Amino acid sequence: MNDGGSMFFGGGFMWLIWIALIIMFIYAIKISFNNSSDNSGSTDESPLEILKKRYARGEIDEQEFERRRKELDGS
Repeated sequence: MNDGGSMFFGGGFMWLIWIALIIMFIYAIKISFNNSSDNSGSTDESPLEILKKRYARGEIDEQEFERRRKELDGS
C-alpha cells in the first residue's frame, strides 16, 4: 500500500528543490546588480580626458574641442 519512494520524491525531497530555487534567485539578482553597476557610466576620468577622447575619435572638431576646453579651464 505504501510506496517507499513517494516520501522521498513527494515531500522529503521538495525542500532541496526550494533551496535550489532560492539560491538561483539570489544568484540572478547578484548578477543583475553587478552588471548594472558596471554599466552605470561612472568613470574616474576627468572631463578634460573625456573631451580629449571625443576629439581623438572624431566626435567633435578642433573648434568645438577648443571651445569646450576653454570652458573647462574657466570652471
